[in-house]
Amino acid sequence: MSNRAVEHENLAEIKVLENIQQRVLWLAVRMVDYANREREIKPAPGGRDAEFNIKVGGHMASSASVVSIMTSLWFGHLNGDDKVAVKPHSSPIFHAIKYLIGELDRSYLTRFRTLGGLQSYPSRTKDPDVADFSTGSVGLGAVAPLFASMARRYVDAHFGPRPSARFIALIGDAELDEGNIWEAISDPSLQGLGNVMWIVDANRQSLDRVVPGMKIKKLAGFFADAGWHVVEAKYGNQLLDAFEQPGGEALRIYIDDMPNERYQSLFALQGAGLREKFLAGAPTEVVTFINNVSDDNLAPLVQNLGGHDIEMLLDAYRECDLVTDRPSVVFAYTIKGWGLPIAGDPLNHAALLSAGQIEDLRKRNGLTPDTEWDQFVPDSDEDRVCRAVGGDINNKPVSQRPKLKIPYEVSVAIGNKPLSTQEVFGRLLTGLGAIPEVAERMVTTSPDVSVSTNLGGWINKFGVFNSDQQPNYLGDDRLLRWNEGPHGRHIELGLSEMNLFLTLHAFGLSHELHGEHLLPIGTVYDPFVCRGLDALIYALYNGARFILVGTPSGITLAPEGGAHQSSVTTSLGMELPNITYAEPCYARALDWLFCNGLERLGIEDGDSMYLRLSTRPIDQSPFENIFQARGAEALRADVLAGGYHLHQPAAPATDLIIAASGSVVPEALAASKLLEAEGINSVVLDICSPDRIYRGWRNAQQTATRNGRTTNDAGHLGVLLKESERRLPILTVHDAASHSLAWLGSVFGARTVPVGVDEFGQSGTIAELYGVFDLLPEQLVNAALLAVS
Repeated sequence: MSNRAVEHENLAEIKVLENIQQRVLWLAVRMVDYANREREIKPAPGGRDAEFNIKVGGHMASSASVVSIMTSLWFGHLNGDDKVAVKPHSSPIFHAIKYLIGELDRSYLTRFRTLGGLQSYPSRTKDPDVADFSTGSVGLGAVAPLFASMARRYVDAHFGPRPSARFIALIGDAELDEGNIWEAISDPSLQGLGNVMWIVDANRQSLDRVVPGMKIKKLAGFFADAGWHVVEAKYGNQLLDAFEQPGGEALRIYIDDMPNERYQSLFALQGAGLREKFLAGAPTEVVTFINNVSDDNLAPLVQNLGGHDIEMLLDAYRECDLVTDRPSVVFAYTIKGWGLPIAGDPLNHAALLSAGQIEDLRKRNGLTPDTEWDQFVPDSDEDRVCRAVGGDINNKPVSQRPKLKIPYEVSVAIGNKPLSTQEVFGRLLTGLGAIPEVAERMVTTSPDVSVSTNLGGWINKFGVFNSDQQPNYLGDDRLLRWNEGPHGRHIELGLSEMNLFLTLHAFGLSHELHGEHLLPIGTVYDPFVCRGLDALIYALYNGARFILVGTPSGITLAPEGGAHQSSVTTSLGMELPNITYAEPCYARALDWLFCNGLERLGIEDGDSMYLRLSTRPIDQSPFENIFQARGAEALRADVLAGGYHLHQPAAPATDLIIAASGSVVPEALAASKLLEAEGINSVVLDICSPDRIYRGWRNAQQTATRNGRTTNDAGHLGVLLKESERRLPILTVHDAASHSLAWLGSVFGARTVPVGVDEFGQSGTIAELYGVFDLLPEQLVNAALLAVS
């Protein structure tokens, strides 16, 4: 054993881990092989096999490059409270480990990439053995443990310390090309997280090429400059020992200076062929040194990288544990395809072993077709290690989220003054802050737009979170009191929407990862929802629960110009799973929807909520008149279902349906009154959640289709529209792309004229921009006349 070894380890222990490593590699490779060569494929509908049956795929080479990292981590380092994000393309290695330690049933090994089986990439919502983080959209799973550590720091400060845990990410080196990585590590809110360790699988290959040699050094420098502790596991102990021998320094310089492309090519060779290629152009001192190495020992020496040296990896992990004031990153040098005949091939990313190569690998592992899926022999050293590890780190069931006593409404004062939904949102926060059992669970966050999204009142009341109490140099005699300390309930981020959604993801899984149910609320300028869209999708796919407030929105943010005017976010809100989009116009409707959204964060079939708000002051009297006439219970039920009657004509006959959403509802109402003066009677629907209206209709259609029957059920829209009104022409009005409400006409087959924003906006007044996009009442009258013509 090298003198670098930790004292309590011995050769026997390392040998056991190496044996486990070989079995893990075999199972991972065989899972992919079976899925592609042997699994019976069900006949496609209508005999269309050629159209439906495509390559299954998998990543043998990427799995092999990380097998030593994951074996040493799971069997020599992790404890049951640690949280790990697994490199997406190494999912077969993860599942093989979970099988060997007793968490994954054997039947899943032959169900890789099948419906109801193991997913292509680790999924905490769809895989039976993934509990911590989904990965797959590269760069996002990588940083998820960093944000989860931030959430743990917050939870510990507010609810008492949890059991000690480490937050670990396994990352491909090409994954570090993703820009969100660097947005995360540079954010001040993520500094000082000493329980974070990233392990970079530095195999120097991306999908298409071998990565240039200087890149890893530059990346390591970036991390160091960002305040991270950097560890390099470049060469294994065998090479390090060789470097210390006479002539060894020349060998080290020779290998260091060798281009990555050339070094990679050596891994397909053995013996004399390897010697010839390795020594081509080598200095005399290196030739002399290598001539003293036998052909049998040459490959194990020359190919001895730190990322495949279990002993060295364990030392690197322990070194990171000793650094507690900052995150750590380990650059573990590996070979893509290690231990396989495709090792080092620049095109091995999606390569599959042949049947003959699989048979050779099976024999090399001492297995037969009858024993190839077996776990280790009971009571063998390997079996005892697997059982011990499984007993410590296998996932435990997670309880349901607690049901908090969220009020139906905050009951903000309405008064006679026009109110914007953004202003009301700020009031709702401070109102909920007066309910201790709710306020203690609420945490707000924003990417440097807290003041301009009306979080100021909340921040003044509860402060900004910082793990250490910070001096308040500016004092409290200010409009915004910026008090930072461990009791603060707002997370201030730098100007990065990706970081916003990753923070909401982390806090939105606080119950599952940290044992405390939180109510995360994030605000962002609505157009920049698109900027962080990938991270938003990632958060929702993971099952995180949070409230997203996009404000201000639309061309109603008139003077700000086209760069700040959103039009497509409504479509995103409606089409994304696991989130409900709502766009109320009036204060009381927002109150009800917001409280309902908070409640749904904690129920079993709940989801997240996206509120699209505005800075436009709106006269509240139309809604308050309806409220007085109908009462709270009935009107609230309609609002939560997605819409309600804002106006019904006095005349018995109706000619037109006007459906509007958000800040342009007053224009729709004004147009209705102008139409009545011309003898055209219209119903005005305030569609305060197009998403819920659509889903109610769609779910009814889907249920009927799957059950092979017809239906007249149109969800809540069928409640709002009487039989006699369902084929009336519809005018839809929205400060968003016109198609966002245009689908309403297809529910009952009605003629529809959609009005909305289908071009980029510009600076101007609200009235000017509404005029540009035909949203003024007089223009809506013309659209209505077209609809009824």
